[in-house]
Amino acid sequence: MSEPQRIALTVNGAARAGHAEPRKLLVDFLREDLGLTGTHVGCEHGICGACTILVNGEATRACLMLAVQADGAELLTVEGLATDGRLHPLQEAFREHHGVQCGFCTPGMLLTAYDLLRVNPSPTEQDVRAGLSAVLCRCTGYQGIVEAVAAAAERIRGARGTPA
Repeated sequence: MSEPQRIALTVNGAARAGHAEPRKLLVDFLREDLGLTGTHVGCEHGICGACTILVNGEATRACLMLAVQADGAELLTVEGLATDGRLHPLQEAFREHHGVQCGFCTPGMLLTAYDLLRVNPSPTEQDVRAGLSAVLCRCTGYQGIVEAVAAAAERIRGARGTPA
């Protein structure tokens, strides 16, 4: 068995460090070692998307990445979306449009939507549906989620003064 390795990374803007065995998954490191339990463990095969986080700005399945591979990386988890006690526009829109439902897929949906709006700030409904298709909602209530992402996109564009 290999010895635990030191991992230093930035999570939600804060420097964090810990030790993990080389085969430990990033999602387990986040939850067990850093106490960031917002990232959910679903299928553990990269299919459901519940564990989606941003690694160096790109949506990544934390169940498919080893913790040691994240050494030196910058991560954004669902805990990092809200700032200064205020929900992110995506979180507000999910609440307003009943996109949360049982909540299991919500962290993955939020981070996937965050990445989608970063790449495409003015998505069509079809763009939103395609962008979120990599995350499975066990409640199958996609309509509220799609409406929430569209509402958040409009709110974010308005805050930036970007035309639709």
